[in-house]
Amino acid sequence: MLVWLVAGSIPAAIVGGALVLPAVLLKRLLAWVLLFSAWRLTLFQPVPSVELRVPSVFGLCGTGAALGWLAGLTGTGGGMFLTPWMILRRWLQPKDAAGVSAAFILVNSLAGLSGLMLREGPSALPGWSELWPMALAVMAGGWFGAWCGSSRFEPLWIRRILAGVLLLASGKLLGIVA
Repeated sequence: MLVWLVAGSIPAAIVGGALVLPAVLLKRLLAWVLLFSAWRLTLFQPVPSVELRVPSVFGLCGTGAALGWLAGLTGTGGGMFLTPWMILRRWLQPKDAAGVSAAFILVNSLAGLSGLMLREGPSALPGWSELWPMALAVMAGGWFGAWCGSSRFEPLWIRRILAGVLLLASGKLLGIVA
């Protein structure tokens, strides 16, 4: 699944990372996408007897391309778009969706940064002194999230927590939350 998602996302994330949108428009677009995802996650109640759907290769590549472009455009890794999408489409259970999204985020982040470097040059990236604390925080947060997701919370709670994070991020982008 991941191979086909990133096959579509890598070129699209590079293009998205090379584009520039006005900051206000970008924030509002991202906020409304996050708000919609949070709303759908809170309404979505999977039926235990319903089997997961197997997406087509075309569907995976198309999803990867759309989310890769959006990820590159917004400067995110795309996981906040992909995780709810895979859960709502019943492609994966929440725990599995989180794992696929982690790898997707890494690949899209690198591709989006490539697009940014094409647009602004290597000086657009932070120096090592700024980068290592962020990398350390990402690794610690990733480890904690993986531990919580794999052994502490049920899928329903993972969806609720994800919806809460998306609501918080959306509120922050819209200026509702400080």
